[in-house]
Amino acid sequence: MYTFATALLTALPLAFGSAGPSPVGIDEKAPVITRDDIVIDAPLDRVWRIQTDVDDWPAWQPAVSASVKQTPGPLRPGSSWVWSTEGLENITSTVKQVRPKHRIVWGGPAQGITAVHVWTFTQAEDGVHVHTEESWTGEPVTANTAHLQQALDASLDHWLHNLKQRAEQRPGPESDTCP
Repeated sequence: MYTFATALLTALPLAFGSAGPSPVGIDEKAPVITRDDIVIDAPLDRVWRIQTDVDDWPAWQPAVSASVKQTPGPLRPGSSWVWSTEGLENITSTVKQVRPKHRIVWGGPAQGITAVHVWTFTQAEDGVHVHTEESWTGEPVTANTAHLQQALDASLDHWLHNLKQRAEQRPGPESDTCP
């Protein structure tokens, strides 16, 4: 079956070109892997800005209770932030790779779980296609794979729908800027 994800994975090497960096990805051997997609009817600039403004995540992600960027400026390789979500406290995520308005990869450890999270953004006629995939490894994952697989599946589904809702909000009459 040919899907958007298949098309995206096929296009990634072409997008980076032979002179560009190799794509950084999830751990394909991890016991927990989730992949999900959504189409957002909003400008790519807005979707990217919302997703990469990590300090603002708690305003639109109900599961994120805190998020504070540790490095100034736009996200770039080596940028990090500390955040809490779904009972995981003080997660330190670090950007591994970024292609502004196209792709961002981050990851890090949290309570024995090592996560790698890849986001890709593709402008199309019907909107911005957002594809996400994440892998989890570590002792807690090995000990409770089925439960953590369900938790990650639900978490990414909620994240995508919250991103869509936030990006598709139209500014009110008192504001002429996008969220």
